[in-house]
Amino acid sequence: MTTDYEITYIVRPNLEEAEVDTKVDAISAQLAANGGEIGEIEKMGKRRLAYEINDVREGYYVVMKFKSDAAQAKELERQMRLNEDVMRQLLIKLDD
Repeated sequence: MTTDYEITYIVRPNLEEAEVDTKVDAISAQLAANGGEIGEIEKMGKRRLAYEINDVREGYYVVMKFKSDAAQAKELERQMRLNEDVMRQLLIKLDD
């Protein structure tokens, strides 16, 4: 059974725009390879953080909507935590 999810994540600001695009594509390709269905990807650009994270004050915000089962969503969240270029992520389940 597939469920609608939305993940918001922050990529390190020291990367170039092309590198950020490559990271976003890699994350979405990884989810698609695991059987997820990618929906809308919104790149919000570089923004100031609400609070410092390891002396970093800004980051690239990305919002991705997708459909998958719970195990695939948990695996994506785990992979995001292991990715050094992703500073924070928030995975939420969307209501119908």
